[in-house]
Amino acid sequence: MKNLPILLSFPPFQAQMFKPKAFVPLSSPAHLLSLLKQSKTLESIKQIHSQMLVSSLHFQNHLLCKLVDLKFFSYSFLLFSQIPSPNDFSFNIMIRGLSTSWKSYALALKFYLRLLQSGESPSKFTYPFVFIAAANLPSAYHGLSAHSSAIQRGLDLDLNTQHSLITMYARCGDLKSAWKVFDGIAERDVVSWNAMISGCMKMGFAMQALELFWRMRREGFDMNGMTAASILAACGEVGDLKLGQEVAALVEESGVEMNSFIWSALIDMYGKCGNLEEARRVFDEISKQDLPVWNAMITGYSQNGLSNESIKLFNAMRAANVEPDKMTLVGVLSACGATGALELGRWVDDFSLRRGLHQNVYVGTALIDMHAKCGNVDRAITIFTSMPSRNIVSWNAMISGLAFHGRGREAISLFTRMRNEEPTLRPNDVTFIGVLTACVHAGLVQEGRDWFSLMKPKFGVVPKIEHYSCMVDLLARAGNLEEAWDLMEKMPERPDAVMLGALLCACRSFRNVEIGERVMSRILMLEPLNSGNYVISSKIYACSKRWDDSARMRGLMRERGVSKTPGCSWIEVDNEVHEFHAGEGLQAISTEIHQITEILIDEMMIHGYNPNISLV
Repeated sequence: MKNLPILLSFPPFQAQMFKPKAFVPLSSPAHLLSLLKQSKTLESIKQIHSQMLVSSLHFQNHLLCKLVDLKFFSYSFLLFSQIPSPNDFSFNIMIRGLSTSWKSYALALKFYLRLLQSGESPSKFTYPFVFIAAANLPSAYHGLSAHSSAIQRGLDLDLNTQHSLITMYARCGDLKSAWKVFDGIAERDVVSWNAMISGCMKMGFAMQALELFWRMRREGFDMNGMTAASILAACGEVGDLKLGQEVAALVEESGVEMNSFIWSALIDMYGKCGNLEEARRVFDEISKQDLPVWNAMITGYSQNGLSNESIKLFNAMRAANVEPDKMTLVGVLSACGATGALELGRWVDDFSLRRGLHQNVYVGTALIDMHAKCGNVDRAITIFTSMPSRNIVSWNAMISGLAFHGRGREAISLFTRMRNEEPTLRPNDVTFIGVLTACVHAGLVQEGRDWFSLMKPKFGVVPKIEHYSCMVDLLARAGNLEEAWDLMEKMPERPDAVMLGALLCACRSFRNVEIGERVMSRILMLEPLNSGNYVISSKIYACSKRWDDSARMRGLMRERGVSKTPGCSWIEVDNEVHEFHAGEGLQAISTEIHQITEILIDEMMIHGYNPNISLV
């Protein structure tokens, strides 16, 4: 234990111990303790503390426990510092409060080290909370050391300690050790199974969590609320709707009392399985919709591309006076980015700034993504720069944001900066989609070739079809159509419609009928009902004055019953997104939009715009 690092020093105490005033003596110590149990405010506790001092009564542990439970942080520290020789019970109270109520995990371990140094011995009530604290720190070193100490004292076989150990190892990424602890439990209860199921879920092993659940059922254990929430989440992760419905029916049959966590897990499961109708039915049937339930439904809409519904529900949540948290903001910001709802996105930006949520890495990343998708790249850069910590998703969001707005050089420069400033962050497949997209939009053909060739040998990232699509698009836009075709032919996977579509558009731009016809034969088989493919193919023939072939493609559309998808646009007015399509009748708001469009066309003409009528 001598080699354990010093984690944190105690915070300086600014306050002074409350000085006793004259009070009417209370009838007895029992009466005093009774009043303490009923106290809810710091002022009343201070008065009781003063009476204890006046009466020379020593109930520090009772007082300390009450302060911790009511989360009176500063006074708890102050009282603890005044105890001449705190015993293990006093230390345990502080460790419990720091690891659960106040979530000051490093400071909880500091108190644990002070307990060891004081000569007092940890008890079976110490280690569960020590492991909770260790589970929330980046390094598993402190948890391993505490586990060793528990073994030496013969306290590692306590059931609550074993449960906390499973959680600690799972959160630290050591599922093998978590399994070892679980297998070593002589008499498991439902909490044991829940700890291991939850551990598998935290590590991303949803199938193993489901297998554990069925094994638990076979061994005769009934589920409780925590089991139900974890297993519904597992069904959502694997995307198995049928299994999710079976588990939902099993939860109902088991008589588990439904609570917010189970409702939200059920909604989340339906959302991840793509059944938004059932998710909304469950949501509407809940009599008291609290924050987790709203979050599950808002996120479900957002993740399934129903961004307008997500925004409407968010506005309904605000109207119901439910205050959003960071999870709500991440969900609605994704919807704002998808629909270009910058006005609402700015409101969320201001709200998160007022609540101090900008500092959260997930909210900050969602804000970067939203502003970039809505065209406000400079604001995205400002948020990115101000973030106290960033993960790989934050860097990816900023790199992609710059890339999609044609600021390719800046995107690649930021990628280089990430490698220099964050050597522990490894670029992933999303990072290289951003880098290659930057090369596409900036026309950096050779740099794109170089980065693509380095992905696997230097960074260990195997190119996926999305990376090949970027490269085909990059080469095709530069006019290297044969090279793009060859790369597509040599790739390990079959080309998808996105890749073929990019090459087909380039064939139209460069009037290359030969390669265009090769692409047509494949893309029309892959997407026979996509009107855009027929239209572009028709235009490729029209570019070469092959009017009969151009007309044939239009005729093929009619023959197959394919109609041209009308253009669609969105506009945000008063935090509501309106959608309109080409060819629709002019309604009140559409009339104004068309008037503005005509003004914009006039402005374009003034600046030298000439319509391309070569394909007509």
